[in-house]
Formats: sequence, C-alpha cells, structure tokens
Amino acid sequence: MIGSAPDGEKAVSSMFGHHRGGPTVLRIVLGAQLRRLREARGITCEEAGEAIRASHSKISRMELGRVRFRSRDVADLLSLYGVADQEERSAMLALAERANEAGWWHSYSDILPGWFEVYIGLEEAASRIRAYEVQFVPGLLQTEDYARAVTLLGHPDAPGHEVERRVGLRMRRQSLLSGEDPPHFWAVVDEAALRRPLGGVAVMRRQLEHLIEVTELPHVTLQVVPFHLGGHAAAGGPFSILRFAEPDLPDVVYLEQLTSALYLDKREDVDDYLAVMERLCIDAEPATRIRDTLGAILRDL
Repeated sequence: MIGSAPDGEKAVSSMFGHHRGGPTVLRIVLGAQLRRLREARGITCEEAGEAIRASHSKISRMELGRVRFRSRDVADLLSLYGVADQEERSAMLALAERANEAGWWHSYSDILPGWFEVYIGLEEAASRIRAYEVQFVPGLLQTEDYARAVTLLGHPDAPGHEVERRVGLRMRRQSLLSGEDPPHFWAVVDEAALRRPLGGVAVMRRQLEHLIEVTELPHVTLQVVPFHLGGHAAAGGPFSILRFAEPDLPDVVYLEQLTSALYLDKREDVDDYLAVMERLCIDAEPATRIRDTLGAILRDL
C-alpha cells in the first residue's frame, strides 16, 4: 500500500507531485505501483486481467506504462488488490486521470509514430541522457537546416509542409536543453557524422559552429570518436540511455530502428549498454578538447 488513511493521498501526492516530464512518467510510475500492489497480494497477471475483463498482456502493458489508464480498470484493480481507503483510492484515480493527459507532442500526432511518442515522453522526464551517434549529429543538438536535411533523407517524398512539421517537432524538443532544470545531455559522436557534409558545406559549417556554441552549456557534454581509433565498443550502432530522478523509474536504453524502436529496462541489459558507453567515453577524444576537435573539422571543410 502507498500509505494509510488519512495520509494516503498526501503520500501519493508527494510521490508524484514534483516529477519531471508529463504523462509518460505518470503512466510508468503508476503502473509500477499497481504492479507492486498486485505482487504483494500474490495475484497473477491473468487473475488481474480477468478482474478488468482483459488479457494478462494488457495488465503487463499497464504496469509498464505503455497504455492509457481507464478509471474503471484502475478502480477494479485497486479493489482486487485490497486498497479500500477512500482517500487513497481517490488519489490513485486522480493520478490515472493525470496520466491520460496529452503531452505537448500530442499536437504532432499526425507525423509522430507511437513508438517515438514514448521516447519523447521519456526524454522530457529524464535527468540524464547519454547518446551515441554514428551517422548524424544528435537530434537535440541539430540546427534547423541540418535537421531539414536529415528529414529529407528519411522522407524524400514528403510534401514540404510535412517536412517543416517534422523539423518543427525536432526544434521543439530542443527547448528541453534551454528550459529550467535541464537534463545533463552527454553525447558521443563518431567523427564520420561530423565530416559528412549533410545538406551541403554551408549547412555543415553552421552545424559545427552550433556544436561549439552549445558545448559551452554546463549541462551539455560532447565527445568525438576519432577515425584513428579503428574499431570500438559500440560497433553495433547508435543508442541512448535515459536516467530519471524518480526512484520508481529504471534506466531505459533506447534503440531506434527503421520503423520501430526497442526500449530495454532490464538491469542486465542496461548494465551492458552502460559498460559500452563507459568504454566509448574512455576511447573518445576528451570532452575538454571538443573545441579543438570541432575547429579542426571546420578547417577541413
């Protein structure tokens, strides 16, 4: 149980009232709490699914925060799990309502696939984001013209207004780094991504200049994996690791594919990727030399 009467609502509010990000976080944390309540009663996913007239897979999705919460379902589960105190029930149901609110990215739903909508919500909530990129400058550090060139590569037949919508979405995401209490963003980028003149030389020059500017921010760290290193630990491709201040949220590894994405949160998987990231950071050029590294690439353009 989260708390006991009459402090149940206060305890729930304390847990959820000062979170980073929006509904994605609330769904994940609320789902985790429902899972703990279920396990504490020794109830299986199948039994919980029967209580809400659904399958065990829906219970799993709810507990992972991957679906919206119906108030009736939450109420029935709370009854099944023995949560009888009315204040505690009311607080949990209110959280379910908040978890169903639309994030700012909902206005881009016409161009935003569901698998990436999850990532934006997690990105908004993260206190630390670490990323490795092979082919492109990380999205959070792209200039508008560079982002447009990347978009046209992935959507060569898209009409102009759709391209601009996609670029606008990427620019809106970047406000994360300029807002209050921004996350620490630490990116490791392969040198090839910085030497490939995507969008033309002028666009790439401005992109490199922008990277020099943005690395002045105390919460942005950038390292480059040089060509002369040869092979390295992350030969498998790009990935991101997101960490959250909320204790109920585990680290998440994000692996983007062509038309979908993988989200890994099992401890052993996350530990493997963290180890790879640490080796990358050791092998890459030190962050303290980033201005010199970017300046040298600029002179070569």
